[in-house]
Amino acid sequence: MFTKKMCGNLKVALTSILLSSCFLAPSLKAENRTTDPIKEEEFFTNHAMGCMLLQECTDHVQELKTVSDLNKHEELADIDYSIVADEFNSLVRSLNKVGARVFLGDMRYFPVGHRGVYHTVSNNFFLNVAHMHRPGTMISVMRHEGWHAAQDCMAGSINNNFIAIIKNQEDVPKMYQAIAASAYMSQPEAIPWEKEAYWAGHTEGMTAAALKSCAAGTMWTDYEPTPMTREWLIEKGFIAK
Repeated sequence: MFTKKMCGNLKVALTSILLSSCFLAPSLKAENRTTDPIKEEEFFTNHAMGCMLLQECTDHVQELKTVSDLNKHEELADIDYSIVADEFNSLVRSLNKVGARVFLGDMRYFPVGHRGVYHTVSNNFFLNVAHMHRPGTMISVMRHEGWHAAQDCMAGSINNNFIAIIKNQEDVPKMYQAIAASAYMSQPEAIPWEKEAYWAGHTEGMTAAALKSCAAGTMWTDYEPTPMTREWLIEKGFIAK
């Protein structure tokens, strides 16, 4: 039903999108070295990602408020996001309304293959600039990570210490169940949360509706909690019996 948030160094609780392909991590040029509190050889690791999530590593990390902020990054300056601009802007507004913030992070802070990550403690999520060149990929990651924020809300509120699934697991299309099972083979405990997030990532409007429900305080009437989640919500006083 839910997982407890964890805090500190590499044990920060997070959810992330993995690519199935593998490739060598690029090296940093001397002029790109930062004053962040980690060593250059620690970039492209979970340690670097933890540093970013805890907002201790901030070099080349910028908050996004509208789609035009993506074009402010030199690597994305010429990308035309108009086809997804309205949805992106709407998602950011909804996320900000429920207490989540969206950031664009330098690729050095992500393990190779990670496109984005949601931090359940701070409620912020980060997009990997290296994978934001395609509008379709960018909006899919936005939906996916935004869904994790909605899962946070389902477990009581976005400021709680837990995260809960939203959909009945048998309702998740088999294609997304298979994708999550493959991507999280080494982390099977994350599959229930990830498979519905993959579904949301490829379904226009699904994340937007869940975030709207969260902001309105109607999450548990718009989405029937699973039995274990309902038991938890009653126990903690979020809903009545």
